[in-house]
Amino acid sequence: MTSYIGLIRKEASSDFGVDFPDFPGCVSAGATLDEARRMAQEAIELHVSGMVEDGEELPSPSSLEVIMGNPENSDAVAFLVTLPEAVDRTVRVNITLPERLLRRIDERAKNRSAFLARAAEKALAES
Repeated sequence: MTSYIGLIRKEASSDFGVDFPDFPGCVSAGATLDEARRMAQEAIELHVSGMVEDGEELPSPSSLEVIMGNPENSDAVAFLVTLPEAVDRTVRVNITLPERLLRRIDERAKNRSAFLARAAEKALAES
């Protein structure tokens, strides 16, 4: 699993805001600190899932020293958000299947890759 740094900021008349320096444009907020952290987790998972679907490469996590060394972040509190494996990087593979099996998969699934990934996860969980 991969962890990224989120930054929480709070002004007197606002909710807790969260941004991710490694993912410009990925922001969230919450009325409480706990809500801000929950919403931040959802926001980064959604953001990263979209990047993966679009075939974009995920950035390597920046270090705390680099992020907090930026003067713009001096008013923020850093925390880690861990991405579940489900939104980790996707890798293209080439497999061979019997034609009849492939037809059955295509009849059942909207997305062949997602179907095969779910089947593999289920088989691994059972073993």
